[in-house]
Amino acid sequence: MQFTMKTRLILILFTLCFSSSFAQLKLADKFFKGYSYIKAIELYEIAVEKGDSSMHVLTRLGDAYYNNSNTEKSVIWYGLAADKYEDKLDSEYLFKYIQSLVSTKQYDKAKLWVQKLKDKQIEGSETNKYITENFDVYTVTGIVDERRIIKLNNLNFNTEFSDFGAYVKDNTLYFASSRDASSGVYDWNKEPFLDLYQVEINRGNKSISFDAPQKISASKINTDYHEANVAITNDGKTLYFTRDNLTKRNRLEYTKDGTTHLELYKATLNAENNQWENLEALPFNDDVFSTGHPALSPDNKQLYFASDREGGYGASDIYVVDINEDGTYSEPRNLGENINTAGRELFPSIDNEGTFYYSSDGLINYGLLDIYKSDILNNPDAKSENIGEPFNTGYDDFGYVFNSETKEGYLSSNREGGKGGDDIYSFNSYVCEQTIEGVVRDELTNEVMPGATVRLIDETGKVISELTTDDQGSYKFEKTLCEKTFTVVGSKSDYKDDQKTVTTSDENEKVNVADLLLTPLIIDNQIVINPIFFDFDKWNIRTDAQFELENIVDVMRRHPTMVIKIESHTDSRGGERYNMRLSDRRAKSTRDYIISRGIEANRIESAIGYGESQLLNRCSNGVKCSKEEHQLNRRSYFYILQD
Repeated sequence: MQFTMKTRLILILFTLCFSSSFAQLKLADKFFKGYSYIKAIELYEIAVEKGDSSMHVLTRLGDAYYNNSNTEKSVIWYGLAADKYEDKLDSEYLFKYIQSLVSTKQYDKAKLWVQKLKDKQIEGSETNKYITENFDVYTVTGIVDERRIIKLNNLNFNTEFSDFGAYVKDNTLYFASSRDASSGVYDWNKEPFLDLYQVEINRGNKSISFDAPQKISASKINTDYHEANVAITNDGKTLYFTRDNLTKRNRLEYTKDGTTHLELYKATLNAENNQWENLEALPFNDDVFSTGHPALSPDNKQLYFASDREGGYGASDIYVVDINEDGTYSEPRNLGENINTAGRELFPSIDNEGTFYYSSDGLINYGLLDIYKSDILNNPDAKSENIGEPFNTGYDDFGYVFNSETKEGYLSSNREGGKGGDDIYSFNSYVCEQTIEGVVRDELTNEVMPGATVRLIDETGKVISELTTDDQGSYKFEKTLCEKTFTVVGSKSDYKDDQKTVTTSDENEKVNVADLLLTPLIIDNQIVINPIFFDFDKWNIRTDAQFELENIVDVMRRHPTMVIKIESHTDSRGGERYNMRLSDRRAKSTRDYIISRGIEANRIESAIGYGESQLLNRCSNGVKCSKEEHQLNRRSYFYILQD
């Protein structure tokens, strides 16, 4: 292929322009990754002015403004990215775009993009990490108390079989288990039938342990078939539980299609022998549908349960009956569409404050059965809310019980890492906050630095807080979240930033110390930066050199009357004349870069290379020296002639 001289010039210019633009993006990325968002924004916006509207640049600009809590600007750049790259854009950016829209009160547009993000997730290309079916743009900015630490523990009495449905009364935990094979095997899952067990709880100051489980203390409760899920009245005298539908001969009773259903029973406690007696099937059971999973209201006046009876919203719904003073029951009432869906609603429970919990697979959620909560006992119109991680996973999560006073609770799950089909997990919940504090000093003099800016940055790169050091150079970030990793960045005019990584533990009120040392850029009559490196036999400014030279640019911007001169030196390797020319080219390339960043040319009096004529050590021609000794002579100086 033949190229004319004009074509060659165009190709050369295009290559130089592309190379320059690419180098500038690398530099912007370097500042972004170092949390220098203001500098990164400047460089990315220059790239946009030059015609770069790539997804990378637009989303980085959105992130830089978002991480600096400037949602007025982040909404602009995320919006441009979303409009241009909607099908390719990760959900993370769409979610932050929605948050920015909400922050700027653009609710209609936020709801539009919520639906688009839901559609994107429903297609199966991505999980529902960011938005669930009941996502509300008016509460998007934070319904989770991140100060609260939640610890889940797989209980030591779980087995390779199914163990689930924990219920605590005083110091006894009741649960269902298929660990006993003596009564045969259930064909559906090839495990033994379920029985009810109880285990004593031993509570210490900071620990909890369990005795060996025993079958519930009444031979009449457990049969050769399924029993599970209990609820006990406040006085401890009445127990409700779930059982397979049995004939009078204690055999499974099947419907015409071969199905056996569940029924609710109650038993009363014989105080003399501490046995459950007087077993009675509840009157709203039926042979053609299941009724099970009992839960009592805090005042014991209502009994909640799950059932697949006709007239519901889906596969199974949650119902309630009133328990009358004479021991009779009202007609079952469906809890309505704020609880029940087209899917399965199961395992209701109520804590001592009246919060209603249940499991459902009828909404877009983490997967399979998820645990939800509602204030429906206090507000009939209350909406349900997914309680999130770590309670919910991509597996079945159910059987949630919680004591809001002790913050002790239990759930059941077949999640990964368990011992059997279903396992019981205990959890406790407590507020945990820590402090990150320190002193900012001058690295050379060790003097404290009042007036320095310190930023606290989270794992996503977002600036959480910013403050100024006091007269003693001290800073303190209080009420910092536990079990998180933060970066603390200190900065001050005419100093290089310093940063420390702090990982908080799960210990409440712990103090983490992170002292910072800022390196001065102006020392005596010089601007001092890290060495500028060039490729062998080259004088073009590399990205790492640009990164250092931005310190020169910043100092000169802060001192608008400052005039400098640049000196560049080499080591003794290579010919003297060659080194002189090479160092001079490097000095002038350095000058040209500073000028390209908006510094007036007349503020750089000179840019001269001195080759190997001013060595700092003995490493002249013919002298054997180490790489480190030679490197000492490869340097640039930025002398201040006028401040």
